[in-house]
Amino acid sequence: MSADSEAGQPEAPRSTAGNIAFGAGALLTLATAVLGAFAAVALLGRTVDPGPLSGVVPDDGHHALVVGGIAIGGLTGLMVPVILFGMVRGKEANGGPPRVGPAAAARKVLTVLVFDVWLLAVAFLVAQLGWILPARLTTVVAVLAVGFGWVPPALVPWERFGLGDGFGKLRPSASRQAK
Repeated sequence: MSADSEAGQPEAPRSTAGNIAFGAGALLTLATAVLGAFAAVALLGRTVDPGPLSGVVPDDGHHALVVGGIAIGGLTGLMVPVILFGMVRGKEANGGPPRVGPAAAARKVLTVLVFDVWLLAVAFLVAQLGWILPARLTTVVAVLAVGFGWVPPALVPWERFGLGDGFGKLRPSASRQAK
């Protein structure tokens, strides 16, 4: 039994058009994530191979920037459509999530871009290990460092700086409100 039926709210029937719209949105989001990853890898490859970073990044560290590019492009390609969908879809009636306003959406997109810069810095620092480690080991370290790159920003108490309004707060469920 779901929490919605316990709260006395009838479950809305699913329509075929709603299912098609959801499938199209999911495909669009996944496509932008994959295309974003390819685009970021292509852009980072151009800055390293013949570009301005060619002397700074060793040959054995090149794959670390590729791993960072996959993470940056995939994250941006995934989050931006989800944020934009949140601007047009959402309702507070029936306990659903509220729509995201333009100012909140802009803050969320800016947060994603700042996190992208963080991941780029992590990938660039790991790429420097290419001076002392072989390429395969540098790639493994890059996958771990970029994959767990979200941990340090998650440990910062953003609320103390006035930046964490509502991100970590859980809304009480309908069953708790009824008690």
